[in-house]
Amino acid sequence: VRLVESGGGLVQTGGSLRLSCASSQFTFEDYNICWFRQVPGTEREFVGAVSRSGRKIKNSDTLRGRFTASRDRTKAYLQMSDLRPEDTGVYYCAARFERWDSVGVAQTDYTSWGPGTQVTVST
Repeated sequence: VRLVESGGGLVQTGGSLRLSCASSQFTFEDYNICWFRQVPGTEREFVGAVSRSGRKIKNSDTLRGRFTASRDRTKAYLQMSDLRPEDTGVYYCAARFERWDSVGVAQTDYTSWGPGTQVTVST
């Protein structure tokens, strides 16, 4: 199962980016999707999750209000606003096949991962 993230890049402090996640190899709407990030010098952390239907969403408590996960039938999105230099890192989407809606936050819950997309926030 192959996932691909897009939309990363360089942005100034206070700016916004929207990341996308898609797959050309499986029926995307059958998968619950999660976003993680790895900031330099730290462990990979949960950012946001959206269930296969899109009706269940869980965003990180520490990032709430700035980062929001969403999706449609063919892509998942991570809307990021008010970006700060400490948000600089690699952002990953991950997927798991389930027959029901869920929004897991553990990395071990997910079986398929994208290569990540770099987000750099300048001062």
